[in-house]
Amino acid sequence: MDLATLIGLLAAFALMIFGIAQGDEGIAGIMAFVDVPSVLITFGGAFMAMLATADSIPGYVASLKTFGLALKKVTVDEEETIKSIINLSNVARKEGLLALEEAANGIEDEFMKKGVLLIVDGTDPELVRSIMETELACVETRHKSGIGFWEALGAAGPAWGMIGTLIGLINMLGNLSDINAVGPNMAVALVTTFYGSVLANWICTPIANKLKLNNEMEISMKEVMVEGLLSIQAGENPRVIEEKLKSFLSPQKRANLSSGGGEGEG
Repeated sequence: MDLATLIGLLAAFALMIFGIAQGDEGIAGIMAFVDVPSVLITFGGAFMAMLATADSIPGYVASLKTFGLALKKVTVDEEETIKSIINLSNVARKEGLLALEEAANGIEDEFMKKGVLLIVDGTDPELVRSIMETELACVETRHKSGIGFWEALGAAGPAWGMIGTLIGLINMLGNLSDINAVGPNMAVALVTTFYGSVLANWICTPIANKLKLNNEMEISMKEVMVEGLLSIQAGENPRVIEEKLKSFLSPQKRANLSSGGGEGEG
């Protein structure tokens, strides 16, 4: 569980409730923001509009499930990945590329393992790059599909909130003979706009941005793997490979990375 995302969402909701409770009615004033028809129009309309644009119901459900991915902690250890690649390069330098087949059995990451086995099979370097970059592009496409869902839902929320507001205003203007009902009816009409803004800014935008961040970290990690494995296949010196892969890291991470991967370069 990613505590930062969870705490951020819960704290944002709590602060919103706190702001509502500062009104004259205190915590009881929250009930003024609860309106079932407004919920159905705003949330129901936005989610059903997204269903209408989905390629299939299972695809729509899969997009909804990406909410859980945003709450899941993504562990990306670039330093350890580079160290693993350097260790593989030392094995290949000392024992040859075929020795990597045994080393591949201990690799947990399926993407890296696939690349190592392609190298062991003697696949042409350009074909190895093509295969791995194609898989990388497919991963990114799947990620962008989930990101796009939440961005589109974030745009639909306020739009449907405005639709609800217009419905409320039309109903209110149709009953102006009862002046005492104008205030309450106006409040109910504006609640739908409130719901749309909440859906967009409390849920959709943070989730979309978190999924973008997770995507960038995973793609960056896989790009490191591609460059590292191709360098091994080209027979480059382990220390040269290490310096090349360090370019993917921030200055602080470069300083923390052990330079032990260069051993055995002679």
